[in-house]
Amino acid sequence: MRTRLPPAIPLALREFTKENGQGSGGGETTFGACAHPLPFFPSSGFSGFGILAPPVGAWLLLWGATVLLRCAAVNHSGRNTNCSEIILLQEIVKDGFHRDLLIKVKLGTSIENSPTCSVLIKHHLPTGLYVDPYELASLQEHNVTEAMIIQNTVDLEAPEYLSKEFDVFVYAKSDSQCSECFKTFLPVHCRYHQPEEKEQRAFVMVKNPELFVRCYNDFPSLNCWKQSDVEAPCSMKNKHLCKWSSVKYQSVNQNVILQVPVGLKVHHFLVCVVTMLVTILCSGLIFRAVLKHSHFSL
Repeated sequence: MRTRLPPAIPLALREFTKENGQGSGGGETTFGACAHPLPFFPSSGFSGFGILAPPVGAWLLLWGATVLLRCAAVNHSGRNTNCSEIILLQEIVKDGFHRDLLIKVKLGTSIENSPTCSVLIKHHLPTGLYVDPYELASLQEHNVTEAMIIQNTVDLEAPEYLSKEFDVFVYAKSDSQCSECFKTFLPVHCRYHQPEEKEQRAFVMVKNPELFVRCYNDFPSLNCWKQSDVEAPCSMKNKHLCKWSSVKYQSVNQNVILQVPVGLKVHHFLVCVVTMLVTILCSGLIFRAVLKHSHFSL
C-alpha cells in the first residue's frame, strides 16, 4: 500500500527538491552551496518523493530540518567559497633593548586589485616598550616606515613601572614579491624594569594588533571578515579622516613575547657603590684635564 508524503514536511524542502531535481546516476540531490546527499529510495514499495511510507517520511522530515539549519548557519556566518581568509604575521627581529616589530598582512587571493587597497595596523604597546617619535620622524623622512603615535607625548626615559601604555598607527606598504601582501616594521625599545629577587629576566607581551583595510573597490572577502567601520587618518601625509573597515584575521602566532634582562636586588648596594666611585673618578679626571689644558686670565 502506498501513502503520500505527510503534509508536515516543510514547504521549503519541497521547493529545494523541485528546483534541484533528483540526481541521476549517482542517486543524490544537492541543495546549491549547502551540498548534502539526498538518499535515493528504490521504486519498490514506493516511488520518488510523492509516495513514501510513514517511517521514511518522518526520517526525511528530520533530514530536511538538519539541512535547512546548516544552510542558515552558512548564510549567517557569511563564509562561503568566495571568502579567503586574511592572514597576519608579526615577529620580533634583532636582540637586546632595541628591536624591530615586523608585520606582514595577506589579504587573500580573492582580492585581485589589492594595490588599490590600503592597510592600517593599530598596535597597543605595553608599559615595557616604547617608540621613539624622533626615530619615527627620521624613518618617515627616508620613506622607510610610516607610523604615528596617537598620544601627544612619550617619556623616553621613564622605567617600566612609571610608564603608561599607548597606541601606534602603522601604515603598511605593498609587498613587491606578493601581489596581495603588505608589510612594514616598527622599531620598539625595551624599558628598564625594577630589580627582581631571583629572576634575572622579565617578559613583555605584544598582543595582536587591530587591522583596518580601506579599498577603492568592494571585495567579497572584506565583506566576509568586516566587523565595523571606524575613522582614522588617511595616511601620514593626508591627516584627514577616512573610513576604514575593521576586519578579522587569522594570526600565525597569537602573541609575541620579549625577554628583557633585569637586575637582582641583592646587587643593589654593590651597584650603587661602584657607580658612585666611577662617577667621582671620572669627574676628577675631567677637572684635572681642564686645569692642565686651559689658560685662565685673572
